[in-house]
Amino acid sequence: MTYSFDGKTAIVTGAGGGLGRCYALDLASRGCKVLVNDLGGAMDGTGGSSDAANAVVDEIRAAGGEAIANGGSVSDRAGAESMVTDAMDAWGRVDIVINNAGILRDKSFHKMELDNFQAVLDVHLMGSVNVTRAAWPIMREQNYGRIVVTTSPTGLYGNFGQANYGAAKLGLVGLMLTLKIEGAKYNIRTNTIAPIAATRMTENLMPEETLKKFAPELVAPAVVFLCSEDAPNGVVLQAQGGDYSIACIVESPTVELGVDATAEDVGANFQAISNLTGAKPRGMLDLGAV
Repeated sequence: MTYSFDGKTAIVTGAGGGLGRCYALDLASRGCKVLVNDLGGAMDGTGGSSDAANAVVDEIRAAGGEAIANGGSVSDRAGAESMVTDAMDAWGRVDIVINNAGILRDKSFHKMELDNFQAVLDVHLMGSVNVTRAAWPIMREQNYGRIVVTTSPTGLYGNFGQANYGAAKLGLVGLMLTLKIEGAKYNIRTNTIAPIAATRMTENLMPEETLKKFAPELVAPAVVFLCSEDAPNGVVLQAQGGDYSIACIVESPTVELGVDATAEDVGANFQAISNLTGAKPRGMLDLGAV
């Protein structure tokens, strides 16, 4: 079976390079019409240029695909709405939204200015909310939608110096878990990609030899699957260097201490409470519902 996206339209944010570019190129090669969004700023979100988005559009068109560029900022509601407006004006529908745009402003928590905390939340978390919310009514009306948000190992497991980034990235998992419920009856499926790849964001975080093993092209198959007819609903799919796995929240078996339990009772039984033997996934991996 080959996944085809003929007749489908996708918005890919932060698609001027790295992962977003790979997603846009792969979808376009399968017949999808793609709005390539990129603010064209520096890694910290400052500045802006349309060159990156236009270059990817040129790549798609040169290969025989159909694409348009958009330079709006995901953190600005008007910018997010412009992506949906441009896609609707060009093609009359929005089937796929891949929320990939992001910035980094790393610093240990006690040194981090709150403006830099807010800026990262505004792009990663609220940026995904803004674009998805703008497309949501259209997807409901057409009874079809595929939404992908982006988390990271920092969001799932933590990383020194990235409290702002980690908070935003885990917040996106929470967003997904509610959108999967609200969108299910409208055939809107929402999933999360958790990539590890060699991009601008990671080039200073990994040794050179490690970066060579994690080409962004190796994440694209997972994202294209999450955009397909066969997409699950409410899954965190991890992709790195050709390896794929699922991350999920699990709940340990309940330890009954009774309504009169004290803090001391919890402490005395904490080893049993935290025993994950027999733990079951909660909230995610409801694959039988798709």
